[in-house]
Amino acid sequence: MAPDPILTAAAMRAAEQAAFDAGVDPYELMERAGAAAAQIIWRAGHRRDALILCGPGNNGGDGFVIAHILRELSVPVRVASLCDSRTASALRARALWDGPVESLADAAPAAQLVDALFGTGLTRGLDAAVAERLGALVAHANHSYAIDLPSGVGTDDGQLLSAVPKFDVTIALGAFKPAHLLQPAASLMGKLVRADIGLTMPQDMHVLAPPRLRAPVAAAHKYSRGLVGVVGGIMPGAAALAAAAAAHSGAGMVRRYDASPREAGPHAIVHQQIEDETVLSDALSDARLASVLVGPGLGREDGAQVRLDAALACKRPLVLDADALTLLAGKAETHVPAGSILTPHEGEFVRLFGDLPGSKIDRALAGARMTNAVVVYKGADSVIAAPDGRVAMARGASVWLSTAGTGDVLAGLAAGRLAVTGDPFRAACEAVWLHGDAARRAGPAFVADDLLAALPAAIGSRL
Repeated sequence: MAPDPILTAAAMRAAEQAAFDAGVDPYELMERAGAAAAQIIWRAGHRRDALILCGPGNNGGDGFVIAHILRELSVPVRVASLCDSRTASALRARALWDGPVESLADAAPAAQLVDALFGTGLTRGLDAAVAERLGALVAHANHSYAIDLPSGVGTDDGQLLSAVPKFDVTIALGAFKPAHLLQPAASLMGKLVRADIGLTMPQDMHVLAPPRLRAPVAAAHKYSRGLVGVVGGIMPGAAALAAAAAAHSGAGMVRRYDASPREAGPHAIVHQQIEDETVLSDALSDARLASVLVGPGLGREDGAQVRLDAALACKRPLVLDADALTLLAGKAETHVPAGSILTPHEGEFVRLFGDLPGSKIDRALAGARMTNAVVVYKGADSVIAAPDGRVAMARGASVWLSTAGTGDVLAGLAAGRLAVTGDPFRAACEAVWLHGDAARRAGPAFVADDLLAALPAAIGSRL
């Protein structure tokens, strides 16, 4: 099954226009959207009374279709309108509704509130009085639904154009939009549900889907499964977390090249203390290395730069994280080997690429193209971007991941999956999904070590 697509406002308009060019009546598409949303609302709320808020455009037209269908299902329905309908399809949908239409300002609350004021393509915020009224009606409802997007949200960047209440359910019409997954808007969506309305859509940007992993074949051995090298530095704890994650990732073997004496850690990981950087270069020339990770615990002193340079020159597939990214600030475009995976958080991304314009997706893609590498732009709304334009976005990251060491675990997972698959974009996607699933399994208030304990179950669930 193909992953759920994500479309910008312009891409969504193009998909709709392609359907119209193929002979689909625009009003028929509105009926599909309204019917799909109405079924979702009916399954959740049954015959609880509902208030549908309709705007002037096609989102409001969807609202009138929803109201008509829910009334046919014996739901007590009222409609409140912001103003007159303005598009041809919305006018047809308004004519279908033969009940009264209340003023938004005067409408009484209901058990179910459906926001069909404004959806995809909004360019400015709601008037303050309208935003306040919407918030009050949502607050009084037992169940609230946003049709396509909550009114007041920027479609492509997830910014709040005006005050936006938190909804219980957001029903994405046709495809998810960037705002469904980008912060700050994503935190206001509640449960995300996609309603298929029969459009053909591109798949170059999609929601991160659970990976399909393969168990080792009967003839596998530690080198055929993938040898991972982890270049450590003066902070061995971070490198230990990363190496342990790589060891749990499905790779066959992990070697640590440490600048400091070995500390306690998984006994399966081979440690090699290297103080002479020439020896490190020789170690990294091992043709059996399927990937090399550098950054966690590296430090930023002169020796760290030398160790990073050795990794950059080793001609093995690289994962660059943490201090490696900081040391590459201003030099990423010329120094990062093609096909690498970069895993910056917000601060590291800005240091690495500068203050790029556009949404988080735009910035991640720009960084990927600048370096010809896969960029995992981390955060509550992680974006994975490839230089060929592919993008995957993760849903519902655990808020408990905001603790020390979890980024080291992700970097180790990425290095391990890169060693197994040889595909940077696939490896990055698998690592982010497994990282998030391990966090879900670990529950609240976990620490990075708990993620390691949860990884075998996360991987086992995808075999």
